[in-house]
Amino acid sequence: MSTSDQVRAILGGTVQAYRSDPAYRHRPDVHNELDRIGWRLNQPMRIALAGTLKAGKSTLVNALVGEDIAPTDATEATRIVTWFRHGPIPKVTANHRGGRRSNVPIGRNGGLTFDFASLDPEDVVDLDVEWPAAELIDATIIDTPGTSSLSRDVSQRTLRLLVPDDGVPRVDAVVFLLRTLNAADIALLKQIGELVGGSTGALGVIGVASRADEIGAGRIDAMLSARDVAKRFTSEMDKTGICQAVVPVSGLLALTARTLRQSEFVALEKLAGVDAAELTKAMLSVDRFVREDDSLPVNAATRAALLDRFGMFGIRISIAVLRAGVSDSVALADELLERSGLVALRDVIDQQFAQRSDLLKAHTALLSLRRFVQSNPIYASRYIIADIDPLLADTHAFEELRLLSQLRSRETTLNEDEMVSLRRIIGGSGTDAASRLGLQPDAPYDGPRAAFAAAQRWRRRADHPLNDPFTTRACRAAVRSAEALVAQYAAQGR
Repeated sequence: MSTSDQVRAILGGTVQAYRSDPAYRHRPDVHNELDRIGWRLNQPMRIALAGTLKAGKSTLVNALVGEDIAPTDATEATRIVTWFRHGPIPKVTANHRGGRRSNVPIGRNGGLTFDFASLDPEDVVDLDVEWPAAELIDATIIDTPGTSSLSRDVSQRTLRLLVPDDGVPRVDAVVFLLRTLNAADIALLKQIGELVGGSTGALGVIGVASRADEIGAGRIDAMLSARDVAKRFTSEMDKTGICQAVVPVSGLLALTARTLRQSEFVALEKLAGVDAAELTKAMLSVDRFVREDDSLPVNAATRAALLDRFGMFGIRISIAVLRAGVSDSVALADELLERSGLVALRDVIDQQFAQRSDLLKAHTALLSLRRFVQSNPIYASRYIIADIDPLLADTHAFEELRLLSQLRSRETTLNEDEMVSLRRIIGGSGTDAASRLGLQPDAPYDGPRAAFAAAQRWRRRADHPLNDPFTTRACRAAVRSAEALVAQYAAQGR
C-alpha cells in the first residue's frame, strides 16, 4: 500500500470516528475540515514562491508558467497572496475576509492586469487566478508579497501562509528567492522548514539566487558570477540543512525566452550585425543605449523596448549567441532559456518536488490531520495519532527527503565518492531506477544487477566499525532504497 493510500485509510477512519461521536456528529465545520484535508490529497501540489521585497517572485511565476499572468509592477495585486491554478478559461476571484467571494475584472496590457476599482485590497485575503496553462495542471503556484515590506500587514500575509499560527501547513513545498543571505532570511527559512517538513526537518524547500543577471551588473558573464554566489549561499545554508539546493536564475531572461517575439529577433539580429567596437561603445550604459543614435540600425524606441524585455544582460547574451551562428528565433529562445537558469531550476523542482508530489501532499495531510485531531479531541484521538506518528517517523520516502537536506549540514565518515553515490541512490538526482543507480541511457542496461550490487555495497558500508550514528543511519537508508529497487525489478520479472 502506498503512503497516499495509507493516509486515505487513516483519514477514512478518522471521518467515521467523528461521525460516530455525539459531540461532533452535527458539526459541519469539523466535517468540512476533514473533507478539505482529503480533497487536497487529490489536488495538484502547492508550491509557494517566497522571498524579500523585489526579489523577482512574480517574474519567476511568469517564467515558470510561460505567460505574463502575475503583475510585476507595484500594484495592489503584488501586495496580496495570489494562487495560480489550472482552469479552462481565464478567471480571477477575490476571497474576502469573512468568506465572501467576488469576481475580479481582468485585462491584458502587455500582461495580465487586475481591476481593483470596486475592491478594497485590505479586505481581500487572497486572489485565485485560473489560467489554461499546461504548467499549472500538476502544480498550483502561489505568489507571495515580499517578507521585508515596509507595510507590516503586507509581510504578515506571507507569514500567515508559510508559517500560520495554527501550525497547519498551507503549502507542500517552497521555492525561496534570495538576493542576499541575511539573518532574517535564515530565520524565516528555519520556520518554513519546521512547518513544511514537520519537526524532523524540511521536506520541500529549495533556494533560488534570483535576478541572477544583476549580480554581474548585466555583464555577459553575469550568470557565472551568479553561480559563484549560489555556491556561497549553498555552502552557508549547508550548515543549517534548510534547503537542498540553491539555483541561480534570471527570471526576466527566462520569461523573455519563453515569450520571444519575431520582431524582437529581427531587431537583435540587426544589432548583432553592427561593428563590435561601435556596439560596445553604444552599450556602455543604459542611458547611452536608449538615446537617439543614427549609426545604429534599430531606432531608440525599439531599443528601449528590448531593454525593458531583456535587460542589458539579455541583450548582450542574445547578440553573442547570434554572432556565434544562431539563425532563427526558436534556436535563440532555446539558448536564452538554457542560459537563464530556468531549465536547471525546473530540473530541481522536478527531482525534489514533482517526482515526490504524492509524498509531499501525503506529508502535509498527515500533519494537518494530526493537528486537527489534537485540536478536536474525541475518544479515538490517541488511536488516530498512534496511526499517524509511525507513518510520519518511519516512512522511508520521508527519510530520504530528510537525509537529502541533512547530508549537507551533518558530518559523516563518507568520502566524496560515497557521498555522491549515497545522494543518488536515495533520490537526489531523480526517483526513477536509472537515476538512482546512475545508469546511462547509452550503456548496457542491467538494472537488477546494479540494484543488487548497490544493496550489498551499502549493507557493508552500514556495518563499518568507524561509522558515527548519523553515517550508519544514512547508509541503512541507502540499503532500503537499493532493496526497494531489487524488489521492484523482481516484481517486473526482469
